[in-house]
Amino acid sequence: MLNPKLIDYFFTAASIQRWNDYPRMIDLVELDKQAHKFIIAYFLAKFEKDVDYNALIEGGIFEFLRRVVVTDIRPDVFHKALMQKKSEINSWVIKNLKDSIKDIDNGNFLKRFEEYLINDNLYKKERFILKAASYLSTKWEFSIIYQTSSFLSDIDKTKIAVEEEIEDYYELIGVRKIALGKKLAHLVDISGRLRFQKRWAQTPRIPNTSVLGHMLIVAFLGYFYSLDIKACEKRVENNFFCALFHDLPEALTRDIISPVKYSVSGLDDIISEYEIRKIEDEILPFVPLKFREEFKYILGLYDDKKDEFSNKIKIDTIKEVQNINDYNENRFNAIDGKALKACDRVAAFIEATLSISYGVKSKELVRGKIEIINRLKENSIINSINFYNFALNIEKYFNEDV
Repeated sequence: MLNPKLIDYFFTAASIQRWNDYPRMIDLVELDKQAHKFIIAYFLAKFEKDVDYNALIEGGIFEFLRRVVVTDIRPDVFHKALMQKKSEINSWVIKNLKDSIKDIDNGNFLKRFEEYLINDNLYKKERFILKAASYLSTKWEFSIIYQTSSFLSDIDKTKIAVEEEIEDYYELIGVRKIALGKKLAHLVDISGRLRFQKRWAQTPRIPNTSVLGHMLIVAFLGYFYSLDIKACEKRVENNFFCALFHDLPEALTRDIISPVKYSVSGLDDIISEYEIRKIEDEILPFVPLKFREEFKYILGLYDDKKDEFSNKIKIDTIKEVQNINDYNENRFNAIDGKALKACDRVAAFIEATLSISYGVKSKELVRGKIEIINRLKENSIINSINFYNFALNIEKYFNEDV
């Protein structure tokens, strides 16, 4: 499905420290920032007209990959360097990534990537939304930095510079709503708090990824899966955002690990009921009515239950289906829930495998890894994609790389 080297790039972002020249009460890493950026971009886009969501997603992925390759340059210096050395930097990025992405979508992904880097007029509206979302996620981070940096002589100067930049994006309705502290600002806060919750919290692990970062990794896997199966545009969009938001309720309930969730009879049902109630009370009231039903569908809320990982379509009503490939047209609004569950498991498998390859392991990680690979083996092939073999190839790559 994907070259394991590209997976390695994804997780490199979990080790790229942000604001590391300031005192920080928590680690702030690039993966979390990028995940928050994608979530904010989704909400900003919903207030605008004629947004190409496939372009928004792919443009965000292109920018993520470029940032991961150019890891050692501070963001402000990076943006200035792009103004003067754009061609050279972009050539360096493509040179480093080419072998990892050349086979995706029969080479078309690489061509689109190169064109995106060269042509600033491509996806112009979507670029602007992504830029605004990037700024807002950075501003949110800075509010954390400011709490621990009041003794620094230049912190107020930085604060003014950060706050003034918001004026550059006021033409976006969503930005104005966030600036005024409206309901949308609450959604930005709720999603941002997921960076405070760590995956596999009961065991040491490297890199120590958050729930927020995990959501983006699953979204990436869901996107490239969608390209592999030649999904229609709406299906690609739905799969990405369903994966991106799949753990959003954990901002309200905390991350409950699967062995606990499923080993106690009836506990999973209790947790699901509680999740639904918390979503209805603390998330949905802040989602604008114009796209609240769409957002509920993305979250997997229908028929008084929550199931983001079922295969489903939506025309007038939501319907679960067996063969999702029979509905590969935009009008069916399809979501590949079963494949996204496999992506979720693969992401968890990588988290465990990567840490073990670094020499940081525990009984919980080893047991979890075995349980996950067994689950993938039970239903290895979904829509022609062998997720079991994909996981094994990733494991082989990380073991050989030690």
